[in-house]
Amino acid sequence: MITFENKKFRMKNIGKIILSILIISAVGYRLSSPNKKQEIKKPKNIILLIGDGMGLSEVSASYFFKDSTPNFDRFTTIGLIKTSAADALVCDSAASATAFATGVATYNGAIAVDMQKKPVPTIIEKIIPMNISTGIISTSSIMHATPASFYAHADSRKSYQDIATFLPTSKIDFIAGGGTKFLDKDNREDARDLYKEFEDNGYEVQTNSLPNTTTDKKQAIFLAEDGMGKMLEGRGDFLPNATKIALDKLSKNENGFFLMVEGSQIDWGGHDNDADYLITELLDFDKTIGVALDFAAKNAETLVIVTADHETGGFTLAADDGDYNKIKPTFSTTGHSATMVPIFTTGPGENNFGGIFKNTALFQKMMDLFN
Repeated sequence: MITFENKKFRMKNIGKIILSILIISAVGYRLSSPNKKQEIKKPKNIILLIGDGMGLSEVSASYFFKDSTPNFDRFTTIGLIKTSAADALVCDSAASATAFATGVATYNGAIAVDMQKKPVPTIIEKIIPMNISTGIISTSSIMHATPASFYAHADSRKSYQDIATFLPTSKIDFIAGGGTKFLDKDNREDARDLYKEFEDNGYEVQTNSLPNTTTDKKQAIFLAEDGMGKMLEGRGDFLPNATKIALDKLSKNENGFFLMVEGSQIDWGGHDNDADYLITELLDFDKTIGVALDFAAKNAETLVIVTADHETGGFTLAADDGDYNKIKPTFSTTGHSATMVPIFTTGPGENNFGGIFKNTALFQKMMDLFN
């Protein structure tokens, strides 16, 4: 079990983020340096990073368990998102990602369909005709609830084989994650060869490793049968490296891009009530946030958004047996909780993301910046 003893911990840093979130969420105040340039009103590029299951306690853990200052410290606007689904107070990843991707509140388990199970267009489907490049990266399978809600339409998040059929014709420029078992014709009930369908639609398919460089073709990279391996099992830098490669490719489009990156397994660690699993995935996600922020620092027309679909595990940084100088991560549930989740933004348009708002509002806020 991971524990933290108060030896070299920078209390001012963790205090700063908690105080900032409380103040900003209450009054919608925007933190910014007085010297920050504001000439660019709208971004050309949006990077949306979703820490699945990442509530405020999960974010706070990065301040206790990372050796250096977390990248969350680099954001200038912070708010809170209300996470409930249309049919439940406690939201799942499918309903939440559908809210982010479409602006429509729906039932738990829905993949970009409304309460009547009718397909609703996603942000990716809306911006591709605008000649904006798009990308999806995940440490789960690409057919899992969060990434699926940005390109597919299904009554149930468990319809993995059906969800997979949307990918070859999705026109998404960069795809990276797991999910080979849903693509192989020998594993499919309909015997469709989705690898061939990818190639027929102009994709270069990789199933062995991340490429060092990409070609002009669209990229479909699937490196695991289902979800990617755990950080504890040696996954390494897949998520930050895939993000670097995607940014290099997508940024070649002068019209801009939208990239969604999911740190999926923060959620899985929460479901397992496994603090070591959760925290190592969180720190990998924080490293990936750093990649996005470093890119944005050199590309002033880029907005970086970091948030979560919901909180998982009722995760708490509790005092260990009453010792206020020692932290023992604890959990209150193996499921999700209804707590609000933080949203961090920096870049052109960030002033639209402070305060408290519903998960469905994120879609419209992003679309308003692209229009």
